Amino acid sequence: MLVDETAARWLTRLGEGEAAGAGEVALFRKLAFACFAGLVLVPLALAFILKPALALPVGAAVVVSLFLFAVAGSAALPRRTPVAVALPQPEDALFDACPGLALILDPQGHVVKSGGRDRHLFPASMRDAAGEPLAEVIHVSDRIGLVQALDTLRQGASSAAADIRIERPFTSAGRQFLPVRLDMTALRDGEGRLAHVFAQARDISAEEEARAQAAANLLEAKSAHEAKTRFLAAVSHELRTPLNAILGFSDVLAGEYFGRLENDRQREYVGLIRQSGGHLLSVVNTMLDMSKIETGRYELLTEPFMIGEAMEACRAMLDLSAREKGVTLTSRTARGLGEVVADRRAVQQILINLAGNAIKFTQSGGVVSIDAVLDGDNLVMSVSDTGIGIAPDKLQFIGQPFMQVENAYTRSYEGTGLGLSLVKGLVALHGGRFTITSRPGEGTVVTISLPADGSGVGGKQDDAQWGDAQRGDTRDGLEEKFEFPPRLKAVRHMAMKAQDFVDDHAEAKIA
Repeated sequence: MLVDETAARWLTRLGEGEAAGAGEVALFRKLAFACFAGLVLVPLALAFILKPALALPVGAAVVVSLFLFAVAGSAALPRRTPVAVALPQPEDALFDACPGLALILDPQGHVVKSGGRDRHLFPASMRDAAGEPLAEVIHVSDRIGLVQALDTLRQGASSAAADIRIERPFTSAGRQFLPVRLDMTALRDGEGRLAHVFAQARDISAEEEARAQAAANLLEAKSAHEAKTRFLAAVSHELRTPLNAILGFSDVLAGEYFGRLENDRQREYVGLIRQSGGHLLSVVNTMLDMSKIETGRYELLTEPFMIGEAMEACRAMLDLSAREKGVTLTSRTARGLGEVVADRRAVQQILINLAGNAIKFTQSGGVVSIDAVLDGDNLVMSVSDTGIGIAPDKLQFIGQPFMQVENAYTRSYEGTGLGLSLVKGLVALHGGRFTITSRPGEGTVVTISLPADGSGVGGKQDDAQWGDAQRGDTRDGLEEKFEFPPRLKAVRHMAMKAQDFVDDHAEAKIA
C-alpha cells in the first residue's frame, strides 16, 4: 500500500537508515486512517456549532494537528531493537542429553561441571558438587578405586571405570547408599596431557539386585541339591538293611534248606522275589554311588590290572541276559594291550552299565560289542550296538540323573535313568572323557577315554567336564562317523590298520 511504503521510507530516514519494524509501520497506518476519518467527521460535528464556512477549515486544522502530534510522539519513543535469544551451545546440549549424570573433572578429580539427562535421580551431594573433590562425596571404602581409576587416566589410558557408592537419604527400601558405575574418558590437550575427565555415572541398583538375587538362587539350589543327595543316601542306607534280609531269606527258601517247597509255583515266586530284590539292591547301590560322587566322597582305589580280563568278566556276567534276548555280545582287546592303572571296580561298573543299556535297547538278532585299544597314553573303550538309536535332539538329555529319553521305544523299557549318569561321574573321577554318537534305527556308540597310567585319578577334576557330565552334554561325539553293524575301526580314535585283535568270542561278531 502507498501508506505503508510512505511510512516505511519516513521511519527509515527518521531512524538514520535503520529499517522500520512491522509494528511501527502498522501504527503509522492506523494513525493515517484515523486522520482520514477525522477530516470528515470533525468538520461535520463543528458545523452544528460554527458556520459551515468556518467549521471546515477549523476541523481540518484540528485533525491534522492531532495527527502530527501523534506521529511525532510515536517517533519520539525509543525504537525497539530485537532481543537476541541465547541459544544453548551444541556442546552444552549434548552434555545435558547424556544418560545418567554427566560430570567434567579436572586431573585432580575435582568436579568442574555437572549435567546429564537423569541428574535429578542422583543425590544432591553428587549432583551439586561443583568445585569439590569427587572423592569427598562417595563412600570412604570406594575412594581407593576412584583414585586408581584417575591415576590410570593420568598415566595415559583413554578410559577407566570404577564402581562407587553415594550416600543418600533413607528410601522406602531402606538402602542408604546408591550403587553407581562411573565410566571415565580422558580429554587431552594438543600435547597429550590430561586436561579434563568426562565421567558418566549410571545407577546400577537393578544390576546389584539381580546379582544378589542370582547369588541367593544359586545358594538355594546348592542347598536343595545337597539336601536331595543326603536324602537319597539316607533312604538308600535304610533300604539296604531290609533288602539284605529279603535276599538272604529268599536264597534260603530257594535252596530248600528247611524243607522242600510244595510245587513249582512256589519256587517261581521265590525266584521272582530274589530277582526283584537283586534289582532293587542294584538301584540302591547306584543311588549310593551317585550321592558319593556328587558329595565328593567317592574314593577310587587304583591298581594295575589286565583290562582284557576285566572286559571278559563283564561279558561273562551279561552273556546270559544277551543270549536270552537273542543278542550277540562280544568283547575284543587290541593285541599287546596289557595292564592299565585304574579302579577296577569302577571300570567294570562302567562297562556293565554301558553294555547292559546296549543289550536292553537292542532287538533280537542285533550285536553288542565291547572293544578296547590304546591311543597314545589313553585307554579307549567303546561299547557299540545295533539297537534302536537315539534322536539327535535327545542326545543332550542323555546322562542326566533320573532322566530317560521319552519316546515310543524307551517307555517300554525299565530303568531309573541313573546308569549313564553314574558312568559319566566315574569317568570324570578318572580324568577321562565320555562321548556318544547315535543314529535312530541304526545304533549307538559310546566311547570312554581314560589315562592308561592312572594319572587322572587324584588330580584336580575338571569342573567344566563334570558340569557337562551332570548336564548330559554329549556334543563331542556328534560329528563322529561310524558304521553299522559296528566295526572297531569306526569307533576308536586312532588308526590301527596293522593291529590284530585277540578274543575267542570275536568270531561271533557280525562282520
